[in-house]
Amino acid sequence: MGSMELSVAALERRVRGCLCDFGFEVSPLKVGWYNAVLQPSFHLRYSEDTLAFIVLSTPSMFDRAFKPFVDKQLLKKINDPVDQCVSYHLSLVKESLLDQRVDIIYDYEILPNRKPKFLAQTAAHVAGAAYYYQRKDVRCDPWGEKKIYGVCIHPRYGGWFAIRGLLIFPDVQVPFLEQVAPVDCVASEEKRIELLEKFNFHWRDWSYRDIIEVKEQYSEEQKAYFAAPPAERFKWLELQGVIQRSAYC
Repeated sequence: MGSMELSVAALERRVRGCLCDFGFEVSPLKVGWYNAVLQPSFHLRYSEDTLAFIVLSTPSMFDRAFKPFVDKQLLKKINDPVDQCVSYHLSLVKESLLDQRVDIIYDYEILPNRKPKFLAQTAAHVAGAAYYYQRKDVRCDPWGEKKIYGVCIHPRYGGWFAIRGLLIFPDVQVPFLEQVAPVDCVASEEKRIELLEKFNFHWRDWSYRDIIEVKEQYSEEQKAYFAAPPAERFKWLELQGVIQRSAYC
C-alpha cells in the first residue's frame, strides 16, 4: 500500500472514529461513481476521483446520539430535532479535521430549482452501503402507469436506517479506490415486487422495512417518535420527558 493509500485509510479511521460510536455508519465512494449513473443536472461539481463518505444512521443512533443530544443541547424549534442532531455530529467531524477541507451536504437540502442537492439513495448504492431497489429491477412490471418510487435496503438493518448526508473531501483524490457492490439482499422477483408495493402503497405501516430478516430495528420508543407528525415531535419529546419546555427556542 502506497503512502497516499495509507493517508486515506487514516482519514477514514478518523471519520469513523467521530461517528461510529454514536450509531452512524460510513462508506467511502468516489464522486465519479455517483456522477456516472446520473444525468448531468444531478452531477456533483467535483473531479471524478474526489473522495466522499455517505453517512447512514443505524437503529442505535436514537439512543447513542439523538437522546443525549436533545438532553444537552438547546434545540431550535424551526428545525427538525434529528436533523439538528445529525448536523451537530457531522459538524464535529469537520471540526476534528481542520487539516482537511470538508464539504457537507445533508439529505434534506435542496437547490433553488427544488431539486435535491444530492440523490441520497443513489449515493448509498454506488458506495455499496445499501441496495437501491427500483422499478427497473423488476422484470415483469405489474404497475402500468403508476408512479413507483425506489427504496434502499440495508443487508443488516433492512429498512430500519436512514441516509443522513454526504461528506466530501475536495482536496483528496483517490484514483486507487475500488468500488464495492451493494449486497443484493432482496434477490427474488417476488420479494422485489412485494418491497416496492409495500414502500409505495403501505409505507405508513413500515412493513417494507422488514422485507428481510434484520439484525436490529428501531426500538418502540423510536418508532413512536418517527410515527409522530414532524410538527408534533417537539411536543412528543416534552411528553416523554426527554426535554423540558424551556429546552428549545
